[in-house]
Amino acid sequence: MRAIMAEQAGEPEVLVVREAPDPQPGPGELLVDAAAIGVNFIEIYQRSGVYPVDYPFTPGAEASGTVAAVGAGVDGFAVGDRIATAGATGTYAERFVVAAEQAAHVPSGVDLELAGALPLQGCTAHYLATSAATPQAGDTVLVHAGAGGVGLLLTQLLVARGVRVLTTASSDAKRRLSLDAGAAESFDYEGFADRARELTGGEGVAVVYDGVGRDTFDASLDALRVRGELVLFGGASGQVPPFDLQRLNAGGSLSITRPSLGHFMRTPEERAWRYGELFGALADDSLQVQVGARFALADAADAHRALAGRGTTGKLILIP
Repeated sequence: MRAIMAEQAGEPEVLVVREAPDPQPGPGELLVDAAAIGVNFIEIYQRSGVYPVDYPFTPGAEASGTVAAVGAGVDGFAVGDRIATAGATGTYAERFVVAAEQAAHVPSGVDLELAGALPLQGCTAHYLATSAATPQAGDTVLVHAGAGGVGLLLTQLLVARGVRVLTTASSDAKRRLSLDAGAAESFDYEGFADRARELTGGEGVAVVYDGVGRDTFDASLDALRVRGELVLFGGASGQVPPFDLQRLNAGGSLSITRPSLGHFMRTPEERAWRYGELFGALADDSLQVQVGARFALADAADAHRALAGRGTTGKLILIP
């Protein structure tokens, strides 16, 4: 099979296509023929050496495809089943292996390409909307990077729950995408805290969902209402430096959480709930997945350049 391999840490050009032996499923595992492969920032961090990995290294944790072989002791899956996952390894390849407990069945009404674009950002958006904070119907929240993959999905999930969503985005085109996803208002990052307060009658928003980090953190706190919640789920602009917790008191008994997906996908029941709601919404067209760009597997380096350049919207995927 063909697989993307990096022999060492470096710039995108270290990602090259190589012939590799087909992986074999062990006990409790599935061998999957890849249909679509999600491209994510963590793979940029791994490729560049920010996150240490063993080389040679094949990136990727997210993909969809068709089960080609079933390892010993697996129940609930058979050859030919369509699956998606955000918990595999080495998915930048024509075939990959995944633990059966990390795979979700893809309903027949859902396109496999869209299914490959959904797991990581979809499950992230789901836990943010349902578990990491507690906005109620009628509340107003602020979502940063509203035209990004997570932002578009999170907006739709929140709006479906009766929450009023404001977003930030860096261009008119991105703001239009955000509004199309259901945002009540979308505006530039400059002065966003003042804009959020203006749109809430001076009160501030109930929740800020912030995946940008260092560049937006201070103003995100300023945008919150009394007893508001800041959900800091990423650091696209850099990590937030240490700060004085007394600022939370001074800001109005504010709360901050720094969640990560794995802590909200700990049990089979929780994973089944999140995937079930997401794929159900995708099947009945109440949730739209924005695929921003498609790249051939051999062009993985170009996909990394596009994602790192932050000029993309929606999800980037590789097609084997």
